[in-house]
Amino acid sequence: MPTVALVDDEALIRAGLRALIDAEADLSVCGEAGDGADVPDLVRRTRPDVVLMDVRMPRVDGIQATRALAALDTPPKVVVVTTFENDDHVYAALRAGAQGFLLKRALPEDILTAIRLVARGDSLLFPAAIRTLAAAHAHPAEPSARAVASLTDREAQTLALMARGLSNAEIAQTLFVGVQTVKTHVSNILAKLGVRDRTQAVVAAYDSGLITPGAPR
Repeated sequence: MPTVALVDDEALIRAGLRALIDAEADLSVCGEAGDGADVPDLVRRTRPDVVLMDVRMPRVDGIQATRALAALDTPPKVVVVTTFENDDHVYAALRAGAQGFLLKRALPEDILTAIRLVARGDSLLFPAAIRTLAAAHAHPAEPSARAVASLTDREAQTLALMARGLSNAEIAQTLFVGVQTVKTHVSNILAKLGVRDRTQAVVAAYDSGLITPGAPR
């Protein structure tokens, strides 16, 4: 049963999320905190599978807290929660290691689906929103560019399709290869870029300039 930690400075938000999650037979809330400063201790004590992390908090924000968790030997999955999808803090949190983000106005079923997806190891990608965020931070980073340059042509094509939000099966159909071949490409991409998941790979693709924010879907 995946466990979830809630981090938000608004007690009412935490209470609503707890009620929603604990009502599900296959999910449970293992702990909560009202500020990012308390996150490392919370995670050490409760060892959640997923952390729902508010972006803006008074002492330590969700970006710093996410970065601290990413440095752990076995970090939990992090989904940042924000009021606005074009919040500058969201892209910074994704770069810090978050697997995706949710809007606070999201439907309850969408929140639950996101938790389950991330808990089982899938990335929570929102290509259109990520493109918008990347456009506001379009300053290609040299380390990302060097790492992306090490990819083969087919791996670069695969990464570009990942950035469009395609699944392995959809990428296989587009490139006329088998799904297992795509899985191999994805594994190679993650290893060469030094990232843990597809979300971080997509962020690196934008940071490197391989994918431009205005690129078509």
